Amino acid sequence: MDPTASTPPATGFGEGPGELLTLHYPKPLPMRLDRWLVSQRPEQSRARIQKFIDAGYVRVNGVAARAKTPLREGDAVQLWMPPPEPLPYLQPQPIPLDVLFEDDSIIVLNKPAGLTVHPAPGNRDGTLVNGLLHHCPDLPGISGKLRPGIVHRLDKDTTGCLVVAKSQQALVALQGQIQRRVASREYLAVVHGSPRDDAGTIEGPIGRHPVDRKKYAVVAEGQGRDARTHWTVLERFGDHTLMRFRLDTGRTHQIRVHCAHIGHPLVGDATYSRCRRLPVALPGQALHAVQLGLNHPVTRERLIFEAPLPEAFERLLTALRRRRSPG
Repeated sequence: MDPTASTPPATGFGEGPGELLTLHYPKPLPMRLDRWLVSQRPEQSRARIQKFIDAGYVRVNGVAARAKTPLREGDAVQLWMPPPEPLPYLQPQPIPLDVLFEDDSIIVLNKPAGLTVHPAPGNRDGTLVNGLLHHCPDLPGISGKLRPGIVHRLDKDTTGCLVVAKSQQALVALQGQIQRRVASREYLAVVHGSPRDDAGTIEGPIGRHPVDRKKYAVVAEGQGRDARTHWTVLERFGDHTLMRFRLDTGRTHQIRVHCAHIGHPLVGDATYSRCRRLPVALPGQALHAVQLGLNHPVTRERLIFEAPLPEAFERLLTALRRRRSPG
């Protein structure tokens, strides 16, 4: 439901269909209401949170608030979430899914290259979400339009582990785990060149590229969102290197941007690397989400999932090893 086109339930604030959340602001320093709510509800955009506030769906200490209302330690924030807007054009499609794990709360997939996670203008079908709607008919009621159940994304040509929530409770819990770094995400990638060290950390805020707005870049402090990527060298092939990455943050294109920033762009990355001749054909960048760790949103059990390398990635490693040892 679009809050700008609706009114609070006739039975009163927090009653009737929908979800009422009560949160308490824990920090000693003040923060704007809209900014803090976005940090607590990462599945909602800041613009959407502001719409909820403008429509009267948010109260601070029982009083209607504005987006810029400063929160102070101990303030009680009530957020009324109306029922999700019906998905206008998303259709279930029988897209094959490589399921690593599934129960009533979550489904963990091994995403192939070439599959977009959710619809966008000009790309309304054939996405992972279309396949999920066919596999899990209850998803349309989760997290509103276009991204039902999506906890985190992988780029279209990035492969590997991806978790999807099958309930609103699971969605909020898992996104909170990612925000608090309880969930762990590790990747394998092949980069151009050979880093001098065997391990390190890349830190640099990521924002829109100052010239090409379709790309992202490491930008000046205050102009982007903080990003931190830990890396370890696994194998060197002369002019290429196999590396393992662990994310502290999950910014758009984070590994791709950080690797390009340090002069070691990903092999096969047409956006952040110059076109270079490769020993094998690749469907995109050589980047694979190899491992995902999380606490089950209901049982709290720690779960670790691993996705096998895709065939194209394996062929690339085989070719690089042969080139290194021609005999």
